[in-house]
Amino acid sequence: MKARLWRHDMKLASPVTSASQVHSTRTHLFLELEIDGVRGLGEVSPQPEPLNGDPGVEDVILELEHYTLRQFIEVAQREGEAPAWARVTHFAGSRPASYTASALLEMALLDASLRSRQSTIEDQWPARFDTPVQATVSLLDDNPWASLAGAAQVRAKISANPVPEEKWEQLASMNLPVLLDFNCSGGTVEDVVATLNVALCHVNVAAVEQPFAPGNIVEHARLAALIDVAVSLDEGVRHRRDLEQIVRYRAARLVCIKPARVGGYAQARTMIERAQHLGLGVYLGGFFESPVARRANRALARHYLERPSDVAHSNLYTGNVVSPDSWGCGFLPGADLESSKTLVNRHW
Repeated sequence: MKARLWRHDMKLASPVTSASQVHSTRTHLFLELEIDGVRGLGEVSPQPEPLNGDPGVEDVILELEHYTLRQFIEVAQREGEAPAWARVTHFAGSRPASYTASALLEMALLDASLRSRQSTIEDQWPARFDTPVQATVSLLDDNPWASLAGAAQVRAKISANPVPEEKWEQLASMNLPVLLDFNCSGGTVEDVVATLNVALCHVNVAAVEQPFAPGNIVEHARLAALIDVAVSLDEGVRHRRDLEQIVRYRAARLVCIKPARVGGYAQARTMIERAQHLGLGVYLGGFFESPVARRANRALARHYLERPSDVAHSNLYTGNVVSPDSWGCGFLPGADLESSKTLVNRHW
């Protein structure tokens, strides 16, 4: 067996500004496993630095190299074969980087498993829903917005600071429901209510997403009790116990589940089913992923979800990072990736 890890900075075709940073490039980690001559490719796109409970890219690299991959190799050597992809979620420790590193390894294993059977990710999760597309724009800068063609809903990056009237008018001209994404920058409950009231004068607000810090169930519950618009939690959804707390305190009606944040697809699948059982609306996140993870996310969403999710065919990035292929998640390393720096190259 072989493992190769690449770090590759991908330039966004159109920069996106959130409350705490401007995304003009995004670092992606690609892991390729070769098992019995079959290759499998996984991908995650961590934050540049730790933010709002999410690990930074350097933390994920260290976690993968010194813990997650080492544990995988030990299990494979002890058992004489690679463990099944769905077992990888049990490798994750308690550190935020553990979940992202496990998701990267799990995806590469899943891809290799599908390729070994000449199967695709759509065979793994056959489509049961025509999951609508959610597009993302920012109300915090003057950069041009990417095309919203085909979108059923818009996630708008926002903060507690005033938004220029012309940006509201531009958003209103799309004539689409809007999810206001605060990325934990909402300030006080009163600040969020004031921003929401302005927004409601211009657009149809579908939900207010994560105005307060992860774990701050109390303030989200206070907000939810004051407004008619749904509250959604994103950065605050990492474990199944988070779902239980959200329901217990009536802190939100919607949750965004991101496979790379929760530990991979096996865990995401379990959390989707649990959230739905608890009566929460669910949508899938993953805006910054490359076409590799986007296709896997799309297959999972179309199997489980009817709400607008990050399932568009990615046109965020430029370059030949991956090349189309027939099996698995549908991609293998492209010329740009093959020529970039290899961080890990192991044989065992």
